[in-house]
Amino acid sequence: MSDCIFCKIINGDIPVNKVYEDDKVIAFNDINPQTPIHILIIPKEHIPSTNHIGENNAYILSHIFIAINKIAKEKDLDKQGYRIVNNCGKDGGQTVEHLHFHLLGGRQLQWPPG
Repeated sequence: MSDCIFCKIINGDIPVNKVYEDDKVIAFNDINPQTPIHILIIPKEHIPSTNHIGENNAYILSHIFIAINKIAKEKDLDKQGYRIVNNCGKDGGQTVEHLHFHLLGGRQLQWPPG
């Protein structure tokens, strides 16, 4: 989508601090981090939200979680613990209509989040 900020990042129109990339996903540091480590993981295919996952594109979820696992190990989060967040829809806190996951870590996280 031409007006999607994440699609512009994927296309290289907007520079980011990449921490991981392969043929299906890209991961980069969030510009407004909520924790010492706050990384966004997005599919290169434009998928508006979790509501748009179906049989034809569900493979992307496992691929995203494999990428998250690699990133967590690289950042030593697998030893400390971390949180994975996906916001879906306006009331769920989704601000960019492109499927993405937040990898949060680097400090003790509280529940409920605040």
